[in-house]
Amino acid sequence: MVADPVTTRIYPAGMLYTLSRHEVERLQDASRGDLAGLVRRCALAVLNSGNESDDAEALIEQFKDFSIEVQQVNRGLRLELIYAPGSAFVDGHIIEGIRELLSAVIRDLVYFDSEISGHPHLDLASSAGITNAVFEVLRNASMLVPEVEPNLVVCWGGHSIGRSEYEYTKDCGYELGLRYLNVITGCGPGAMKGPMKGATIAHAKQRAKFGRYIVITEPGIIAAESPNPIVKELVIMPDIEKRLEAFVRLGHGIVVFPGGAGTAEEILYLLGVLLNPKNADIPFPLVFTGPPGAATYFEQIDQFIRLTLGEKACSRYQVVVDDAAQVARIMYEGMDQVRKYRIRSNDAFYFNWLLNVEQSFQIPFRPNHENMRSLELHRDLPLHDLAANLRRMFSGIVAGNVKPEGLQAIREHGPFEIRCEPEIAQSLDALLTAFVSQNRMKLPGGSAYEPCYRLVT
Repeated sequence: MVADPVTTRIYPAGMLYTLSRHEVERLQDASRGDLAGLVRRCALAVLNSGNESDDAEALIEQFKDFSIEVQQVNRGLRLELIYAPGSAFVDGHIIEGIRELLSAVIRDLVYFDSEISGHPHLDLASSAGITNAVFEVLRNASMLVPEVEPNLVVCWGGHSIGRSEYEYTKDCGYELGLRYLNVITGCGPGAMKGPMKGATIAHAKQRAKFGRYIVITEPGIIAAESPNPIVKELVIMPDIEKRLEAFVRLGHGIVVFPGGAGTAEEILYLLGVLLNPKNADIPFPLVFTGPPGAATYFEQIDQFIRLTLGEKACSRYQVVVDDAAQVARIMYEGMDQVRKYRIRSNDAFYFNWLLNVEQSFQIPFRPNHENMRSLELHRDLPLHDLAANLRRMFSGIVAGNVKPEGLQAIREHGPFEIRCEPEIAQSLDALLTAFVSQNRMKLPGGSAYEPCYRLVT
């Protein structure tokens, strides 16, 4: 039964409790000015937390009358929600976790717009400036916890996965939690929800009082993948590139579960970063894993990586099939290696400053038809440049699959044209075809998947 929309006023949580009049005025401007549409879209996604649809346009249409307004009152700040999703409320009162996430949306969007973008001391055209911006957003969101040894495991994987794969992600999360490790994921259901659910149970059994369930997202993703119900800490980065950098700067190791184009994008980003010779000695535990049925999936991923990036890239990860405990042991042992390295190199536990991220992995890529057509995808390129372009290519496919602006572009101009050398095209076609046949591009139950891309050799 669908709950009726709710119109109400709430007070935000966290740092938005105490604001100056100037800060309140900025927030009011954001709710009415250029940021208004973005704030509304992200707020709607959070208020719809737990929804397992990846159709952002359908959500926006369903709640087309929804609006959010920032109001200044004697007690500071108040949010007026008009025709908000009823599922966010219990007996007329907003669910506390959703109130916190809603506050995070406003905090992050306004902070970047007012304090980061255009700031004279943060040059977003330089690599160091972008990294500093990522740090500032994470710090403002209270994500950086000093004096805590490495324990954050990033879990990547698809939002559209089968039941056996989902149960396996829970098993892995459970084994991680038994070892007092915490979880960072993307945002939505599937491989983002499973590890958190497993870790929650394990933390409860271990009487771990401060388990962390962190989501790092960006406006285009959160609109299509509402936060799952277990999310405790949310940070919204301004674009996909800063989101990916936040993952590798904040996390201490990464577990990759089966997924689709978005997961491939994340894998290629990380491998491209790790292939930089400056990062050769930096420990970064990386495991690809899934249940027995996922063995073929990882064989396809491995073959594609070997063809495009070579054996050196493959040496940076391990493939573990159907052994959740082993995955957790690798991560736990990897945390110790990370800890010792950070101590030797005098680097922080809470932010990986020494990891070198080239500017080609930081500059936002706009996935339109011209940019997708212009991508160079051939093996004559340096490995990290090829990895960067392959990452951009998969980012475009993600946009064409689920992001509102990508969906609109495909409707108006047809599929993206991807030009690449024949060997890469053949391997890429096999990989993408497998994603489609395995229902990894979209959540099942909606319309049949129509490819948003066309390969050209």
